[in-house]
Amino acid sequence: MKAAVIVFPGSNCDRDVAVALEQSMGRAPDMVWHRNTNLGAYDLIVVPGGFAYGDHLRSGAIAAHSPVMREVAERAKGGTPVLGICNGFQILIETGLLPGALMRNSSLKFVCRDVLLRVETTANPFTRAYAKGDVLRIPIAHHDGNYFADEATLDRLENDDRVALRYCDADGKLTAGANPNGSARSIAGILGEDRNVLGLMPHPERLADTLLGGVDGRAMFDGLVEACAA
Repeated sequence: MKAAVIVFPGSNCDRDVAVALEQSMGRAPDMVWHRNTNLGAYDLIVVPGGFAYGDHLRSGAIAAHSPVMREVAERAKGGTPVLGICNGFQILIETGLLPGALMRNSSLKFVCRDVLLRVETTANPFTRAYAKGDVLRIPIAHHDGNYFADEATLDRLENDDRVALRYCDADGKLTAGANPNGSARSIAGILGEDRNVLGLMPHPERLADTLLGGVDGRAMFDGLVEACAA
């Protein structure tokens, strides 16, 4: 299996996700600079977290026009799994691969802490190693993670089973107190129309090893490797 991690000026979680991928894959992914215009053949592409271009204009807006993103979009349309984490989620939205927008947190503050997530669907390569209803502990670190979409789009995501993860409490209940950024319908991650693109604000790579204090994020990478090998 071959995986690529896209690196922009301002990416700061690219190495973290590379370590998590290597754990699951047994080999290091390729680190692909954003100016690359030929991705080659990859089984998985990851757009990592960070602050691409310093979040100028708005988060992900400039990175969406980087040369490599045209290639990423084409590969996604061709069926290659694409995972966007935090800033990567923002970039995928700005690229048009996912619907909606990510606005300033409702608190107007940067939030960095562990949150609880409820797995809403496993019919995709990203959450297939979990069970529907599982409650995961995964860190967040963002200032613009408040997911917004119009009611018609939100209904379509619900009806198409494309809400992958939601913020919840320890019992798996959706409460205002468990929602760290004000996201509509407590949404933490969504799937693209063909279910091979996932954008999520939490960082599974930050809890993918016991040395990091937990392994709730590990199954996402293990599941991806299994899905790509199938």
